[in-house]
Amino acid sequence: MKVQEARYVMSNSDYQKCPEPVLPEYAFIGRSNVGKSSLINMLTSKKALAKTSQQPGKTQMINHFIIDDAWYLVDLPGYGYAKVSKVEREKWEKMIHDYLHYRENLICTFVLVDVRHSAMAVDLNFMAALGEAGIPFEIIFTKADKLKPAQVASQVEAYKRKMAELWEEVPEMYVTSAEKNEGREPILTAIETYNQSFVKTK
Repeated sequence: MKVQEARYVMSNSDYQKCPEPVLPEYAFIGRSNVGKSSLINMLTSKKALAKTSQQPGKTQMINHFIIDDAWYLVDLPGYGYAKVSKVEREKWEKMIHDYLHYRENLICTFVLVDVRHSAMAVDLNFMAALGEAGIPFEIIFTKADKLKPAQVASQVEAYKRKMAELWEEVPEMYVTSAEKNEGREPILTAIETYNQSFVKTK
């Protein structure tokens, strides 16, 4: 799938105020500073669609982008470290929880993981919560350009082994580098396949 048009629609702190749930929707989330905005810009071939920042916690709302008038890409706030108050963090957590659990047209949540790190409790716990709630998710490894190819392969294999210990079925995984424009096609192809199913069931 080739993205022709991608544009910002709206930002909300309440899933009930998001766009009408008539198109398939895909959420992107990960620990703060995992490279989410860079990945979104790479997927859509738009350099500044999502705002990138060196400072963790830049994304603070549920941000909707419409792609080719056919599906929504949703940029969610990061979880884990961010320089915000406990009250603010709890507000984010509720906002994310409600969106993920109650947004009826959410097809898949893509959980972003920095490929340089071994499986971290904060990511595993987040994915476990998704699994317990029956929310479909897949894993996107980011920043593959920061390691040699053999190191990337080793990290991914180690992650698969860890997931196999915890899950009966290991989720789909993608390796990406926003810097080198790598990994776009497999993700967009997966989304295209999901979109076709969504159309058939509506």
